[in-house]
Amino acid sequence: MAKKSSPSDRLHELRELVRYHRDRYYNDEPELPDADFDAMFRELEGLEAAHPELSDVTSPTQEVGAPASATFAPVTHSVPMMSLDNSFDENELAGWAERIGRGLELPEGTEISSAAIGYVCELKIDGIALSLRYENGQLVQGATRGNGRVGDDITANVRTIAVIPETIDGPAVLEVRGEVYLPVATFDALNESQEAAGLARYANPRNTAAGSLRQKDPSVTESRGLSFWAYQLGQVEGGPELTSHGAALEWLGGLGFPVNPERRQVQTFTEVIEFTRHWKEHRHDLDYEIDGAVIKVDSLGAQRSLGSTARAPRWAMAYKLPPEEQTTELLDIHVSIGRTGKATPFAVLAPVVVAGSTVQMATLHNSDQVKLKDVRPGDIVTVRKAGDVIPEVLGPVLSERPTDLPEWQFPVSCPACTEELVRPEAEAHTFCVNPLCPARQQTQIEYFAGRSAMDIEGMGESRVALFIEQGLIADVGDLYSIDWDRVAQLEGFGQTSIDNLQNAIEASKQRPLASLLVGLGIRHLGPSGAESLASSFGHLDVIAATSADEMAAIDGVGPVIAASVAHYFAGEKAIALVEKFRNGGVNLAGPERSELPQVLDGLSIVVTGSLDDYSRDGAAEAIKSRGGKNPGSVSKKTTAVVVGSEPGASKLTKAEDLGIPILDEAGFVELLETGVVPGSEGVEAE
Repeated sequence: MAKKSSPSDRLHELRELVRYHRDRYYNDEPELPDADFDAMFRELEGLEAAHPELSDVTSPTQEVGAPASATFAPVTHSVPMMSLDNSFDENELAGWAERIGRGLELPEGTEISSAAIGYVCELKIDGIALSLRYENGQLVQGATRGNGRVGDDITANVRTIAVIPETIDGPAVLEVRGEVYLPVATFDALNESQEAAGLARYANPRNTAAGSLRQKDPSVTESRGLSFWAYQLGQVEGGPELTSHGAALEWLGGLGFPVNPERRQVQTFTEVIEFTRHWKEHRHDLDYEIDGAVIKVDSLGAQRSLGSTARAPRWAMAYKLPPEEQTTELLDIHVSIGRTGKATPFAVLAPVVVAGSTVQMATLHNSDQVKLKDVRPGDIVTVRKAGDVIPEVLGPVLSERPTDLPEWQFPVSCPACTEELVRPEAEAHTFCVNPLCPARQQTQIEYFAGRSAMDIEGMGESRVALFIEQGLIADVGDLYSIDWDRVAQLEGFGQTSIDNLQNAIEASKQRPLASLLVGLGIRHLGPSGAESLASSFGHLDVIAATSADEMAAIDGVGPVIAASVAHYFAGEKAIALVEKFRNGGVNLAGPERSELPQVLDGLSIVVTGSLDDYSRDGAAEAIKSRGGKNPGSVSKKTTAVVVGSEPGASKLTKAEDLGIPILDEAGFVELLETGVVPGSEGVEAE
């Protein structure tokens, strides 16, 4: 049996590990997820508390951040930039609130609301802490936190962040603290560019933002699309007499600083818990990443009374949400074949709970990404799962890699049909080009029967596999000529299940032409392009006979989609499928041209939240039937945003930032009737 290490040995080991991984984190090369580091740090804190005789003022538990780098000039903070203490459940957060009461000498069990103190609840942005210094209204310095006392001077890079004002109507000296972050949509676009160029994908928005902020060339920083939320005052000389943190945030907003709109000033701890529970459920409603909430005592006088420890203020506490990154063992790497023949490597993992669900498989994107990440079966890897996004392997924990672990090789033949895999020139992906590949057939039929296409309930993965195996179907067209007498002979198929599946297939025959086009799985053709083709040409036969040039002229299609659609319908397989659909009674006709006045022609209307008199689909149809567009996101081209109950916060915030008109349901009805945005003299089409 191995000798158990002494508390002194374990303390020494943990201090070295914490220093190592903290330095990796602050140099934008983390090996561990935040949750693993937090657990290590808390173990160290617990050991030090249990063995005060082993305390050390140089322990990383007594330090803030990491030393400033040698790349940039050092900046000494006039007011230290401290870290925050963390809580990981409601009991720990309640313990902090009780300590606040004791620190303010309130009677036991007294809510701080009775002392007119209150709390401010804010989102904990997963970004990089930044200090902005203004003198006589001019931005003179931007600096990182560093070790809390000395940070890096990154002023030139900070000036490239569009939302940070260069000048303000402010006091003689104003230092603003906040968080630099990378919007999720911007991060996704960066990764698409990386993958298209054959480069490694960025791991997550936080690390990408940190690396972008520390570029030697400010133009690189500018190209990354960073943003900023202000959340705290530092040094102030000549400012107004402020008595609360909430008032300070309002003042900063009035000066032109972006202040997060999702904050709440509350009076009771019950409201604090309501805030944390809400954002635990809605963290992915935002276009930026959060990893928790920050709860602060609102009264500035109470903050001064409570003071700080060596590394953190006593008047603030971070509440950490469940982690979205974890480490686990990579057991193997397999390759799946999709409906287009695309060969996608995926990781088989030792089960691990990430973001509240058990993950056993995760994507590795393509062969280039596997090579660039250099993940190998047997590695300990970091896995990330954000919202509904498919889990992704970010990379290996190299410090835990076994020696002589062989590099994984991408297969040369299809694992389903053994045909040679082909990688087209200038493509990042590898394909099985065998149209009779059973894996391709299976995934194509599953996709066709899915909700986004023909919505055939009951035709899931296992049934598709069974029907292919029994020779009942070979392609999507065969769904409309199934031999039901043979189905009745299969185990597990009673009359009720047969009737349900028959009814679902029969109902699919009346699905819109756009749904049929989507279900065909034509490369590059999505729902928007399918709707444009269906409404413009009116019938599948017409689309099949139309040239790529004619299709490319349609708004919402373009040359890439047009070429792909034309190529698809030029093939013998497509001709045969169309005849199977026709013989099976599938709707091939597009929507009739609306007789409603086309008052929204050229206008783009976004709807967010729930309306009383329109379902989501109903609102979209009302817009489109009047000639308008109904995109899923807000942009500079958006004409107006219609807001119902419980709207998406990111859409509303972006509309406000861009100055786009915001309408309630009554305004939406007026817009549908007149084509004029209420409150304006008229809206001209682009």
